[in-house]
Amino acid sequence: MPTTDKPDAIALLKADHRKVEELFESFEKARGVERKQTIAKQICTELIVHTIIEEEIFYPACRGAVEDDLLDEGYVEHDGAKVLIAEIMNSEPSEEFYDAKVKVLSEQIEHHVEEEEKRVEGMFSQARKAGLDMDALGEQMALRKQQAMNEFERTGLPAPETRSFTGHDLEEGEPVEDGPVTKMADQRDARPTS
Repeated sequence: MPTTDKPDAIALLKADHRKVEELFESFEKARGVERKQTIAKQICTELIVHTIIEEEIFYPACRGAVEDDLLDEGYVEHDGAKVLIAEIMNSEPSEEFYDAKVKVLSEQIEHHVEEEEKRVEGMFSQARKAGLDMDALGEQMALRKQQAMNEFERTGLPAPETRSFTGHDLEEGEPVEDGPVTKMADQRDARPTS
């Protein structure tokens, strides 16, 4: 029986999970704007590539073998993370909320990973029980991952693409420091005294 050193689909995805967890830990310990930005870019890159291989290959292969609700939640969780990834990619560590956005992204990813890796009812467990060919999926995913990494190295990271968030117009409100409460206080302070 030949042995292979190529990880199956679940081993590949779990390795990605562990790598991103380590990067989040490194970010928490990092000091200095440049170091934080470097680590945040690595986190964003890893997560964008990870969502690509899950959404293009793994999730479609799981449809019909894994509970639909679990797959649907996976797509929505990815899209929620992509919103924060876009925010992080388009800002600087010196900006307000930067660290908070990375922290919340870390928490969202932690929850997502837990949902996928649960022992009995998790997505990975259900996919294995269904008898999906994890070796073939792993091979496809490893190839796509390498293609995406090579592409992003040449062209830079693309804006994340959402699949479950559609057509909502969001308006950017005023920054927190100039919010309505502050304005009311400023107006009150500017009133003439009698």
